[in-house]
Amino acid sequence: MTDPTLPTPPRPGRFVRLAEADRPTLHLQIDGQPATALAGDTLLVALLQHGRRVRDSEFGGTPRAGFCLMGACQDCWVWTPEGRRLRACSTPVEDGLQVLTRPPAQHWPTTLDLQQSLARHGGQP
Repeated sequence: MTDPTLPTPPRPGRFVRLAEADRPTLHLQIDGQPATALAGDTLLVALLQHGRRVRDSEFGGTPRAGFCLMGACQDCWVWTPEGRRLRACSTPVEDGLQVLTRPPAQHWPTTLDLQQSLARHGGQP
């Protein structure tokens, strides 16, 4: 049995690149962790190559991984550290980009339910 107090190791990404691996490498940060993508990749591709979700739903904490892949739904929103929202499915990765899969603390007023959600998912109130 595993110790529930220890951090869960990252799970492997869902996407495995099979072709076009000769494009220039770009460096970005996802939730403060270094990551890479290739020139021409969308942020959704980078996120799913480095993990198994894009973000957690604000309404129950379930993992989200994009749905429509064309910017029409609400499943792939991520944030910059400054609080700007980006659609991961239609935002090209830029070198040095920083994204958060949970909204930054200053994004919404810290209500009791937001504090509880952040506590459940490892965020900061």
